[in-house]
Amino acid sequence: MAQVTITINSREYAIACENGQEARIMQLASILDEKAQLLKNISGRISENMLLAMIGILVADDLVEALKKQSLSPQENNIIATRDINNIDEQIAHHIRLVCEQIKSIANEIEKL
Repeated sequence: MAQVTITINSREYAIACENGQEARIMQLASILDEKAQLLKNISGRISENMLLAMIGILVADDLVEALKKQSLSPQENNIIATRDINNIDEQIAHHIRLVCEQIKSIANEIEKL
């Protein structure tokens, strides 16, 4: 069994892992450390226990969101993407219509002069 030392929030932890998993453990620890730095920047000085709890919540939220996306079939993902694109297209078309109306209004005012 291998052992690797990770750093989270400037604290080192010795972690046992399967041989060959050292790089993966370091990668995962890096993600946790990034979340710790983000939370510290937002929250200022907070206790270690609270920080670890908040990191856990962020990671759990990431996992839930990933599972939601994974549970959708490729067709459902395409439908959602298409719906989003259609919604954006409708909004753009609406704004183009508004701009056209404003241009016509301005043109009518100019013709009156």
